[in-house]
Amino acid sequence: MNFNVKRVLAVIRKEFYQIKRDKRTIAIILLMPIMELLLFGYAASTSVDHISTVVFNNDMGRESQELLDGFTNSQYFDIDYIAYSMDDVHHYIDDGYSKAGIVIPPEFSENIKSGKTAQIQLVVDGSDPTSAQTILSSAGGVAQAMSVEIIGDNAIKTMPQPLDLRSRVWYNPDMSSINFNVPGLIGVILQTVTLMLTSFSIVREREKGTMEQLIVTPISKMELMVGKIIPYVIIGFIDIILALALSVFWFKVPVAGSIGLLLFFSVIFLFSALGVGLLISTISKSQLQAMQLSMFMIMPNILLSGYMFPREAMPKVIQTISNIFPLTYFIKVLRGIILKGNGFSSLKNEFIILVIFGIAVLAMATFKFKKKIY
Repeated sequence: MNFNVKRVLAVIRKEFYQIKRDKRTIAIILLMPIMELLLFGYAASTSVDHISTVVFNNDMGRESQELLDGFTNSQYFDIDYIAYSMDDVHHYIDDGYSKAGIVIPPEFSENIKSGKTAQIQLVVDGSDPTSAQTILSSAGGVAQAMSVEIIGDNAIKTMPQPLDLRSRVWYNPDMSSINFNVPGLIGVILQTVTLMLTSFSIVREREKGTMEQLIVTPISKMELMVGKIIPYVIIGFIDIILALALSVFWFKVPVAGSIGLLLFFSVIFLFSALGVGLLISTISKSQLQAMQLSMFMIMPNILLSGYMFPREAMPKVIQTISNIFPLTYFIKVLRGIILKGNGFSSLKNEFIILVIFGIAVLAMATFKFKKKIY
């Protein structure tokens, strides 16, 4: 049989016509490279600056204020919170408001004036080793620069080192990357598995021809959605137990908080993640399209949730966009409970957001679902 160019051109035209009719696929083809380039360009950064900092200043002298000005002028530290006790410092760092705490003792200014060594305590949230390393090195640089300045201004050139920066790393003292990565990885795996499973559930019924059986039943749309989601919640719950067991017994990541609270939050998150999958399944025309939409959702979740890159290193606009993903809050819950030992009171905002998100996406999936054959 001879090779006929006209027949090949006819097939090419047919394929382009089919692609043209599938507007969702066209959108994904065009938007995916743009989205990935923008996300990797802005989000894929480990350079952390403007670190939210809490200050407990027991001195209030001119020298202590100059020290704080040095931290602020370095552009690495933003003094967002003022503490009035060490309990306040614990609160701001435990609840994730601050990544660093500066504690200045009462005799700080007096020691500098009298030529003695003045101590400063730096408290660091070590749950994120990348941010912690930046905090430690930047604070050391600020203290060293001020020490040189004090020696230069002092007539006594043989005075001891003016500033003694004492650092304490909380939650992850060894700054182990495994302790940081494994809790986040649990959330990413749970998100990916559940999203892929449920995104095929409704569209598979249509492709297999079993949708007719559902249409003739008296079941309501909400009952169908809940019935679809519960089995995957159970599967996801088993997955989270297996992942936790592997983390503790294989990777030796200690769980500082309540495992029961962690499992409770996991169930809440599962409803959110599975709701997104159901929504994808209701708006997709085929399993291929459902897979494309799932992948379209998974990529920004992984990049923007704080799993791979510190959210503090991202531009404010990207940080705002990341707030729409439930994985962002669940990773904070995982690291908060596993590394910090956070209780429910520290995570109540994440609980409220995950519940609202889960109800919203399940309601949207129910609204978009039509008991009819397309």
